Amino acid sequence: QVQLVESGGGLVQTGGSLRLSCAASGRIFSINAMGWYRQAPGKQRELVALISSGGSTNYADSVKGRCTISRDNAKNTVHLHLNSLKPEDTAVYYCNNQVVDGRGSYLVYWGQGTQVTVSS
Repeated sequence: QVQLVESGGGLVQTGGSLRLSCAASGRIFSINAMGWYRQAPGKQRELVALISSGGSTNYADSVKGRCTISRDNAKNTVHLHLNSLKPEDTAVYYCNNQVVDGRGSYLVYWGQGTQVTVSS
């Protein structure tokens, strides 16, 4: 099995910043794409940021300029830095990894989510 564990969520003030981390463990040969999604109450889950195995990145328009995604391949970990936080950033943030297993197959895994609340 593969498990993704997110950390770094919590209560932050408007204008502040946060750093989320997601560590993958289990039967992993390598990780292709790594990303962060978020879902607010009553809203559809949306992509926040994505990083490929080659390091190319993609950001949602709502966070572009305030957000940085990075990865540590040796530790199977992806990080998300989000600055200048706004109340509309409040959501449950989910880690998503495309994992290569022991047979060379590509499998998608999700973390359990971590709550981020931005207070005003």
